[in-house]
Amino acid sequence: MQRPKSNYPFKPRFQKQNEHRLNREITAPEVRVVAEDIEPGVYPIAQAIKWAEEREVDLVEISPNAVPPVCRIIDYKKFLYEKKKKDKEQKAKSKQSEIKEIRFTPNTDDHDFDFKAKHAESFLQDGNKVKCYVQFKGRAIMFKERGELLLLKFAERMNEVGVLESMPKMEGRRMIAIFTPKKKK
Repeated sequence: MQRPKSNYPFKPRFQKQNEHRLNREITAPEVRVVAEDIEPGVYPIAQAIKWAEEREVDLVEISPNAVPPVCRIIDYKKFLYEKKKKDKEQKAKSKQSEIKEIRFTPNTDDHDFDFKAKHAESFLQDGNKVKCYVQFKGRAIMFKERGELLLLKFAERMNEVGVLESMPKMEGRRMIAIFTPKKKK
């Protein structure tokens, strides 16, 4: 079965909207103009568009919520490129913190405890969160108090480099405590 042909050409469902309003899309009667060779000030929109056309660039509405709206006379594609580059640079500088896990059992020895505590300290100093848990297997679930004491002892050891988010709590057969790094001054 064929679809009936229509009389009008194909129209896309949506058109890509610019992030900022440009030139004649700006509706305000007056705008605050910022450009390299123009004295910053409030000018009629027609004058601002005329200046942009003379320079063969765009009038871009930077902050539409200001009264009057702030516009810049710049090349819009170059502006978008620089903005994208700056955002990418900023994203690269911000570090995503990971959650590192450390597992104990209710019968963890002192040496193992110290070894795992040193690792946790280095994780916290690197800016990562640490999730410590005591895994109870089989009948070991009877020793919940040992697990809680172990996590509280661990919290006491970590108090110089990290902060305990909440008291240890049971989740199934695990008792969990999460530590966040202390803010550096």
